[in-house]
Amino acid sequence: MPEYDLCFSSASTIETGSYKLVELTPDLAKLIEDGINNDLAINLTIKGNPQEDAVLCTKDKTYSMRSVNLSNTVVVATAVPDIDACNNDFSNDAVVIRDQVKEIIELAPAVPKLHKLMSLIRERVYDEGQEDDDDDPSIVRFTLDTARREIQASEVELERGLKDRRILVLNNELRPIAVSYLIHLLELILAVLVAASEQHASASVESITSQLEEDHEVPRVVSTQVMGWFGDIVDGKWKMDVDSVVKEIGLGILRNHRHDPIEKGLLMTKWKSLVGDTFESSVSLPLLAGNYIEVETLGSTNTTLKYFPASSLPIDPAGRFAELFAMRSKWKGEEISPFLADIAVNNKERDKLLLKYCRAVTDSHGIRYTARAQYNG
Repeated sequence: MPEYDLCFSSASTIETGSYKLVELTPDLAKLIEDGINNDLAINLTIKGNPQEDAVLCTKDKTYSMRSVNLSNTVVVATAVPDIDACNNDFSNDAVVIRDQVKEIIELAPAVPKLHKLMSLIRERVYDEGQEDDDDDPSIVRFTLDTARREIQASEVELERGLKDRRILVLNNELRPIAVSYLIHLLELILAVLVAASEQHASASVESITSQLEEDHEVPRVVSTQVMGWFGDIVDGKWKMDVDSVVKEIGLGILRNHRHDPIEKGLLMTKWKSLVGDTFESSVSLPLLAGNYIEVETLGSTNTTLKYFPASSLPIDPAGRFAELFAMRSKWKGEEISPFLADIAVNNKERDKLLLKYCRAVTDSHGIRYTARAQYNG
């Protein structure tokens, strides 16, 4: 067995606390191993302002970072560093102690922290008929480059977040589109598809965007991004995601009923009318899951719906469950699950949240979830 001289570096006092050990998850370990074996670049980024808990991001995933104390101290030892290379006291096969580590950083898959994005750009809503304000120096702009640096999400998750939140990128600036204008654009797109006899599974992007610009003064940079949100654009052809378009139009109706509930039958009738004969078969209430609750209307036996979006609820689990149970005392599993999708990484994490914050009660209607006595973060 080889023997080495073990020594303290002359810079050990300076380097104290300089080293951190990170415990990799299996998928991160495989990512790094594959990168090394195949000579591929590996980009790991730690993000977070001083007031935020740091996260580690790969290209497509986000991981929380938590410090965990070790029962035993771990010594960080290396070959002789350059600073000590000229020191004759070290032998050629010396190992130098650089630091002592008493904790490790534990990583765990996490939901990307996209919640603050809308608060940063809420004053820059893009709506129909707005004048070009690119030259106005008084306007505070939040750019895509800034979002990549400051938002705690991977590149892929950020891109998906912009799409899901209907945020345009115009001259590198992030601008949420007005809901009413978005619904109007989708209705125009459906009308253009029918008028031009375009197939929604392979429609010409050039034909649709040019007609929208000529007939309705919709900038192509806007219409193209909207089409990208609701389908795939490949080689100048748009394959429309029918369900996502139909869902957005349904939400457009439902949003008007946050305080004034709407009967299910009336909602479905209006919804089918707006999407037209071609797509009315795709109208389905489950598309709106996580955006409404059923409410009882005195003297009526009809199912009545009220707009109640998960996106408006707190992101911390305790606050989220508090508001859910303030709205309704009992929930079926399939009713409450859509309201947890954006705060749980997967079904396993969702079930952990249900176990922590809820009690499962069995009654004549099956298993229902009720609130625990108190919520602790």
